[in-house]
Amino acid sequence: MSRTRLARLIADGAVTRGGVVLDSAKIAVQEGDEINIKVPEAVSYDVVAQDIPLDIVWEDEDLCVVNKPAGMVVHPAPGTPDGTLVNALLHHFGGDLSGVGGEKRPGIVHRIDKDTSGLLVVAKSDRAHHGLAKQFEKHTAQRAYLALVNGVPDPADPRLMGTKGVSAGGRGDITITSGLARHKTERQRQAVFFDGQGRHAITHARVLERYGSPETLSLVECRLETGRTHQIRVHMTHAGHSLVGDPVYGGRRKVSAKAISPEAHKAVMAFNRQALHARELGFDHPVSGEPLLFQAEIPADMAELLKLLR
Repeated sequence: MSRTRLARLIADGAVTRGGVVLDSAKIAVQEGDEINIKVPEAVSYDVVAQDIPLDIVWEDEDLCVVNKPAGMVVHPAPGTPDGTLVNALLHHFGGDLSGVGGEKRPGIVHRIDKDTSGLLVVAKSDRAHHGLAKQFEKHTAQRAYLALVNGVPDPADPRLMGTKGVSAGGRGDITITSGLARHKTERQRQAVFFDGQGRHAITHARVLERYGSPETLSLVECRLETGRTHQIRVHMTHAGHSLVGDPVYGGRRKVSAKAISPEAHKAVMAFNRQALHARELGFDHPVSGEPLLFQAEIPADMAELLKLLR
């Protein structure tokens, strides 16, 4: 169980020692103490199930791998109470739900942004939920994204190598290491921090294709060691290579109309979401231990944009 869940059970009087209720998590325990935790049955999740089409890549009795389209929110929130991935999963799973956290619901182990497309894994059982969460916590799950960025991140670029937190990798790639936390004044944004501030974050980026003459855009593979909110978008912007179409982190940069064809330039400037796709997801099955690796084709809008650039 999570620390938050256990703290809630203590507050609810569900934890006893020798028959006496423990009402604080700060109470010291001694060797030989017998602690009893009464875990109530998971209650129904107060979110409506909706028959929304899903692109299911793989599924068994414990988990499900979904290729999420851009524009779909993962979890209901005040601004988006329905039409989310969770609403769709509740309908698809029926009664096969995880009870972790005290509510019967799809086990959302990790998320991707609303306007990012691609792969994520969802737990259907408690054992899968715990096993997957542990892998993401230990950063052993494999996650690779495709991003169309402004400029070309080149380890030979003195400006890039002089940027704090950026270092050259071993295969012509770069590594961006920093802390990530909420921006101090713009609360909807995340920001890069150093000197121990924020949550530790590491992104590896490698250029796959270059576009324009002179080169003005590039297709980059970003591999995550950690998975923080907006991590790729913030790290690439910090490195001076913001994602095309990103409305939050400077992706509306003007691209030279002389460097690429008129059709490609028009398409780049009109692209209305961050050009980011979660292409690859790998992990060990949380029950069988079998190594699993999934890939999702790049979505139509990004594919058309890359076609024009090529």
